[in-house]
Amino acid sequence: MDSRMLESYACGRWYRAADEGRPVNSPVDGAEVARVSSTGLDVAAMATYAREVGGPALAALTFHERAAALKTLAMTLMAGKAEFYAESARTGATERDSGVDIDGGFGTLLSYAGKAKRELPNDVIHLDGPVEQLGKKGTFVARHVFTSRRGVAVQINAYNFPVWGFLEKLAPAFIAGVPTIVKPATQTSYLTELVFRRIIESGILPEGSVQLLVGDPEQLLTSLGGQDSVAFTGSARTAAVLRSHPVLVERGVHFTAEADSLNASVLGVDVAADAPEFELYVKQLVAEMTTKAGQKCTAIRRALVPEGMVDAVIDATRARLDRVVVGAPLADGVTMGPVVSLSQRTDVLAAVDKLRASAELVVGDPQDFEVVGGDATVGAYLPPMLLRSTDPEAPEVHEIEAFGPVATVVGYRDTAHAVGLIRRGGGSLVASLVTADGALAREVLLGIAPYHGRLLVLNAEDARESTGHGSPLPMLVHGGPGRAGGGEELGGIRGVLHHMQRTAIQGTPAILAATTGQWLAGAPRTASGVHPFRKSLAELQIGDTIVGGPRTVRLADIDHFAEFTGDTFYAHTDPVAAAANPLFGGIVAHGYLVVSLAAGLFVDPAPGPVLANFGVDSLRFLTPVKADDALTVTLTAKQITPRSGAEYGEVRWDAVVTNQDDAPVATYDVLTLVAKTLDGGAGA
Repeated sequence: MDSRMLESYACGRWYRAADEGRPVNSPVDGAEVARVSSTGLDVAAMATYAREVGGPALAALTFHERAAALKTLAMTLMAGKAEFYAESARTGATERDSGVDIDGGFGTLLSYAGKAKRELPNDVIHLDGPVEQLGKKGTFVARHVFTSRRGVAVQINAYNFPVWGFLEKLAPAFIAGVPTIVKPATQTSYLTELVFRRIIESGILPEGSVQLLVGDPEQLLTSLGGQDSVAFTGSARTAAVLRSHPVLVERGVHFTAEADSLNASVLGVDVAADAPEFELYVKQLVAEMTTKAGQKCTAIRRALVPEGMVDAVIDATRARLDRVVVGAPLADGVTMGPVVSLSQRTDVLAAVDKLRASAELVVGDPQDFEVVGGDATVGAYLPPMLLRSTDPEAPEVHEIEAFGPVATVVGYRDTAHAVGLIRRGGGSLVASLVTADGALAREVLLGIAPYHGRLLVLNAEDARESTGHGSPLPMLVHGGPGRAGGGEELGGIRGVLHHMQRTAIQGTPAILAATTGQWLAGAPRTASGVHPFRKSLAELQIGDTIVGGPRTVRLADIDHFAEFTGDTFYAHTDPVAAAANPLFGGIVAHGYLVVSLAAGLFVDPAPGPVLANFGVDSLRFLTPVKADDALTVTLTAKQITPRSGAEYGEVRWDAVVTNQDDAPVATYDVLTLVAKTLDGGAGA
């Protein structure tokens, strides 16, 4: 392929710099792949465009509508991924590496689309936590809410994952309703630009919701303010520089960093050389050393094993590494490609030299190894290199990272020693422990969890389903304290909320119900002559109420329920034992009998817009119900959520069951599916 000048997508158009730009060479053969320049681009205008065009466009969409757009985008990109794989090979990625990056990125979009549909309302506001009572009479209450910030999410990415790296940041920001500006790493920006070009061509995302900057981000950083955020992935050194940027500090720009770290994997003291966990440990270590040629922020750098197992682990790892074929990604049989550039190869070798101050190189010779389909003099090839620590207490192995196919085996005396060694890494993205011993797992977890964003416990039982040490998952947090950057990404809806502002709203129940879209106790109820179950979703309003009862509970009802269900717990069937119970003082009705009787008091049995009851949330039994108590139920429409692309929506009902003394005996939420229109209901 010929070299091409990469373009930025800014303010609704593609921009190509007029100068020649800087060359970007493939690590496979040294050939020029692209040129990069942002000369002449009004970068500050991109931030303004995002706020004034992209922000309002996203604000007009609900969480569910944004989720639907992400799902459509993911499916569209997946259908054309063959060209992305071809371009990815030029970055040095094998087919397996490309799958992790490309399919992993599209999978993250789908994951966030699904989570937003399941866990967020079909609204633009998200409620956080329960209502807080601020006054004795219930007329002054408060609630926390999340709303979208009116800024732009700037992402500055590393070179190792040119697709996943920007999509895993885009997905939560997009769901949150915040436009994004993507700044890819120069060395692999040609793959990011290709995927981004297909995103724009699809027309699926609102204009201004995504922009691409291929070039220098400095001008962009100086245009940011308190509603904006910067998410960085890369070296700890660069993260420190960005964190202290005067504009980010002075204007309170939200900043998060995910930095490379000295991740550890521990072989438990319970694992023998003939145990399945031993093989799992070695297999995982080799996979982490060779996937993406070891260029992963989550790769294993420190392999901690009991002192008596060091030789066995090295021998087993050597046997597997000997089968690794280094070379051009498209050459037959190649299982590991080059690192990203010649300069990166130089950096890796320099780091290995420093590590050798307290370790010996036991596998891999960077001066003597075979390259299949490539030339080590022009390509950025390295063999996988395994070192053996000669002094576990020496600083090098706990401070120096060789960001390539390199790991160091470190012997430890006992579990407490291993925990202490891991902590010396100063904070990491992930650690793994291979053990089948639950008590050992707990000891290690308590010792190192405060220093990590994620911990994997691997053994023969979960190995078949395990996603591996180095694989961040969209539903789990990705980040870590200290050296790892101190930030947090992903984590399911947690990642969305990072881009939203949490605000405490105070007022009357009526005001909070009107502003949040959810009825709460003390807000007005509407009890009309029409049963709420006869209303379609379009007609139903929060606060619509039905009061049913009273219904007297007889001892015969309790006896029948016990016999019919088989729930013959003594409190319902044995008067003497029940009388001795300090909580009851006699026979009481089953809680589920109370709920069942309450349903009989509020249900309208005829076919209509209510299609199904699909659950009950927050059920609590508050006051025991005894024979001859009279029950009344008040059912109020609490929250109405239309489902996108469906003929029905969800209605959450507040249910309160009281006795003849007006004391609450049970409270819960009833969940139903209701047709959007009357002619969409049952029997229509």
